[in-house]
Amino acid sequence: MADALDRLAHAVPPKVREVCETIAAAGHQAVIVGGCVRDVLMGREPGDWDVASSAHPEEVMKLFKRTIPQGLQHGTVKVMMGKGKENEVEVTTFRGEGAYSDARRPDSVTFGVPLVDDLARRDLTVNAIAYDIAKKAIIDPFGGQQDIEARRLRAVGNAVDRFTEDGLRPMRAVRFCAQLEFDLDAETAAGIPPSLPSLSKVSRERVSDELRKMLKAREPSRGLRPAYSTGILENIVPPLFARIGSDVDPWLARIDRADPAVRLALFMLPLKDSHGGVGFLRALKFSNQECHVVSQLHLVANEPTVPTAQDVRQDLARLDPEIRPLAICLWESETYGDVTRVELGRKTLADKDPLTARDLALKGNELMKELQMQPGPAIGRILEFLVNWVIEDPQRNTREALVEKARELELEVGR
Repeated sequence: MADALDRLAHAVPPKVREVCETIAAAGHQAVIVGGCVRDVLMGREPGDWDVASSAHPEEVMKLFKRTIPQGLQHGTVKVMMGKGKENEVEVTTFRGEGAYSDARRPDSVTFGVPLVDDLARRDLTVNAIAYDIAKKAIIDPFGGQQDIEARRLRAVGNAVDRFTEDGLRPMRAVRFCAQLEFDLDAETAAGIPPSLPSLSKVSRERVSDELRKMLKAREPSRGLRPAYSTGILENIVPPLFARIGSDVDPWLARIDRADPAVRLALFMLPLKDSHGGVGFLRALKFSNQECHVVSQLHLVANEPTVPTAQDVRQDLARLDPEIRPLAICLWESETYGDVTRVELGRKTLADKDPLTARDLALKGNELMKELQMQPGPAIGRILEFLVNWVIEDPQRNTREALVEKARELELEVGR
């Protein structure tokens, strides 16, 4: 315990400490709470620092020169301890909550509750730990420290209640499994399936944000596996769940092996032959760019064959230049040891082999001048032939060879 207190005491940023001390000096309780406490206890670098207090929002605003009422109806005030976002500190009043009609936010909140009641409304025990700077005490009424020690995620109180009142919590739970590399407690996992109707009500932007975070983890499978087994995956992308069937292990293993930049494409890979695959990403509100990258990578997600250099060049020629290195990352994750495709891909890019008309040693205007032709479909067809010709053999990409071949093609395509 002493070691944990020392770590927390040294980790709290000065601006956060000053906010807590100012509130405490006015006769209120102020504590550090949530994920930042969890991260310090785990030896991780916290992202955000959250302060909770017995002081009502109006009282907090009176204590500081510059504040922004971030969400007064939910008790949150942003305290400005200097210029810039890095000097903002959010303070939220201890609160109890009413029903969650929209499965996302409480219909009503009650201020003035004890700290333990405020902690009781949180999702997981590891996120329901508070640190009181003034009292030099850790407040952990639900055993969050023991769960950190056991590397276990457990719901605060009744799991079905916690997951039903806020439909995003099942997604958060499996995301934390991946990010923290913790296991989901069996009783907590059992509380997810009955709560999935609440997940269906959550905005797709929030769902996709959780999925992005999960796919960036060191081993996304630690979150995707419970997402699969509890029905979360079936809830958010039903056709993907159906297509995976019982072959979940190879799917997960390949995602884990892959560079994070291509994991979304691998996540949706079982649906690559389905026009609805990228459509589901759009329904989940992934960006146009993310959908485009996935769509392009699926074009070159090959079957287990040993390719020729020409095969690889033809694959890379189908992609936007900035996506070609990602294709190599995709191939590196393949399970059948196809190092040939990866090596050939790297060589193609390193040698800057010609893959499009822009790469030809003979440009379109030069071609028209050589053939004394006007712009039109015939020139386009000749350029297309030339591109395919040099993809077969990049050594052909010289002005002389291209002009000679173009003259032959001129007779074939006509003017």
